[in-house]
Amino acid sequence: MVENVLGTRDIIRDIRRVVVKVGTSTLTYENGKLNLSRIDKLTRVLSDLKNRGVEVILVSSGAIGVGVGKLGLKHKPSITMEKQAAAAVGQCELMYLYDKMFSEYGYMTAQVLLTKDVLDHTDRKQNVTNTFITLLKMGVVPIVNENDAVSVEEIEFGDNDTLSAIVAKLTDAELLLIMTDIDGLYTNNPRENKDAKLIPEVRAITPDIVEIAGGAGTNRGTGGMITKVMAAEIAAKSGIHTIVCNGSDPKIIYRIFDGEELGTVFYA
Repeated sequence: MVENVLGTRDIIRDIRRVVVKVGTSTLTYENGKLNLSRIDKLTRVLSDLKNRGVEVILVSSGAIGVGVGKLGLKHKPSITMEKQAAAAVGQCELMYLYDKMFSEYGYMTAQVLLTKDVLDHTDRKQNVTNTFITLLKMGVVPIVNENDAVSVEEIEFGDNDTLSAIVAKLTDAELLLIMTDIDGLYTNNPRENKDAKLIPEVRAITPDIVEIAGGAGTNRGTGGMITKVMAAEIAAKSGIHTIVCNGSDPKIIYRIFDGEELGTVFYA
């Protein structure tokens, strides 16, 4: 874990393990179909990070959204059973593509599906941690998602933002990078208020910050900025910095790792 620092460049300088979370809105088009070009760019950039010597864990949403598109549904289901069925279909497609694309850049992937109750049991929690650490030692890219096909609480109320923070904590990561469809935390909703200004850094998650972050995400995902702020709070308590940034161009990861001040940094 890293010490509290002054800027993004200092955060990035010595990082050797990062958890990258991508949301459904980053991975898919408005119609729910996969954005293949963006996924290819993402896998290329993350593979290049590994070439630099950085260990990468990818937390990927998108199973339900992809399943909706593949099944030809007009809308995301509202019934839990239908969401679970869509997740089961979509997860296969998602992992197939990740495995194929990462392999083109010389890296193996491993699927890790979790539910939050696994983390409530000491032995199972330790087993998950051991699996992550072993995969990283083997040079594999763990790809994590909530096990939506069997879970209920997460599929109804949760979001992979929270899961990504838990994974960062379990693996003793140094940075949590959350990629979404907005540039970071704003003073107001930028989709509704043209005068909204990006908040470049957050030193402490106060009630005011939580209030600013309120609001839902896109109709393809389950979270909004509030879930990202809550994830940053979980990470911060474990000494892990979080950066929330726009994932529309995965090459932003290069710019962040080169020290550019992008997105919103939530300090540990």
